[in-house]
Amino acid sequence: MLTLAQVSRPTRTAVKRALFPGLDLHTRCRYRYLPRWFRSGPIDTLDAGCGNGALAYAAYQRGNRVLAISIRRDEVERNQAYFGNLLPGCDRLQFRQMNIYDLPTLGRSFDQIVCTETLEHITRDAEVVSTFARLLRPGGVLHLCCPFSLHPENNLGRTDGPEDGGHVRDGYTLESYQRLLDRAGLRIVACGGLGTPLLVKLDRQLSLFRGQHGDAAALPLFLAYLPLSMLDRPNPRLPLSLYVQAVRPI
Repeated sequence: MLTLAQVSRPTRTAVKRALFPGLDLHTRCRYRYLPRWFRSGPIDTLDAGCGNGALAYAAYQRGNRVLAISIRRDEVERNQAYFGNLLPGCDRLQFRQMNIYDLPTLGRSFDQIVCTETLEHITRDAEVVSTFARLLRPGGVLHLCCPFSLHPENNLGRTDGPEDGGHVRDGYTLESYQRLLDRAGLRIVACGGLGTPLLVKLDRQLSLFRGQHGDAAALPLFLAYLPLSMLDRPNPRLPLSLYVQAVRPI
């Protein structure tokens, strides 16, 4: 079984650049659609739970000054290495290892906060959203995307699981988002769904193959599925993930 780690570093770097933001079709879906909602210009953006850095990079491309955090050291180190090589000398895109509960210690504020596929891993989600509200400047915007709890892939009855890296809850509905954000003093101004049945099916098959055979072996299957995944469109009847945009009143 061949893995990307067994390929030479220059070749691996070239492959990563060509395939950015990676083989995960759901990540590619968010990278394709969510940045359309991001604000542009020399503003300060926080990506809370940055994963592979795709959305932090999208905000950077819109002229933002971006601080991206992750609790995982390996994610931070990979992002620092990849984007440091891609954008040498850049100081507008920074990655830092940090627990999301420790955000108040930053001592700074932001015009925009991005938090995707993260809040469902957090036990004290109301506390975190309240922190987001305090960190946002007046008129600032929060982009929040989490699993839609009523989707069959997510609707597993999880309500208060352990905070061990997995999902502590199934996700959110528009109503539960509303209650959470209302308590924090944030107002929802837009919403949308991501992840059609086609995308879910393709990603499930691809993920299974990657887990069994590795990324390098899965590359031909990914390339075969990629054009089909581009048929995906936002706001399906039953989305896999639910996005909301909320603002802090001026």
